[in-house]
Amino acid sequence: MEGLGSFLPFIAIFAVMYFFMIAPQMKRSKQEKKFASELTRGTRVITKSGMHGKVVELNDKDNSCVIETLAGKIKFDRSAISMEMSNKLNAPAVVK
Repeated sequence: MEGLGSFLPFIAIFAVMYFFMIAPQMKRSKQEKKFASELTRGTRVITKSGMHGKVVELNDKDNSCVIETLAGKIKFDRSAISMEMSNKLNAPAVVK
């Protein structure tokens, strides 16, 4: 019985770490993969490095996309597109 009592704090710490750190990160990762797979032509996006543009071509073979910017067309990996900023950019304008 005493052996279980000494492991109880470690089990509690692991449970707290799982629910506050590991589970939310796994959920976010799934959402980012879903966002990257649902990209369509014409979607306005922002990359994680801050480049703004519009998706003009999608390539499923190497999981990349071509983004048209003011500087021209640039090829990016789909994982380089920021989910949060792109969602804010494509959100409908709120009229007050």
